[in-house]
Amino acid sequence: MRGRVYGTDHDDPRPGPRPGRVYAELVGGPLDGLLLDITGRAPGDAGTAAVLPTELGAFGAGGRSVYEPRPGDPGRYDWSADAP
Repeated sequence: MRGRVYGTDHDDPRPGPRPGRVYAELVGGPLDGLLLDITGRAPGDAGTAAVLPTELGAFGAGGRSVYEPRPGDPGRYDWSADAP
């Protein structure tokens, strides 16, 4: 898996995935293509939405984007909405 992990700094010398971690790709919306670290999520949490702070969404600074696990594909979270 390649790409930049959500939450890493742009100037991080290693912005990509790290060994031993589990990631899901964010699909659509303002964070499209970033990887979300889902390591350690409890089995019951694996199907819950991720509400991620971002300045790139419809609400700008202080806004959040909501990504939900794709049914049948735990390696992808689809964008569903932006929230204030």
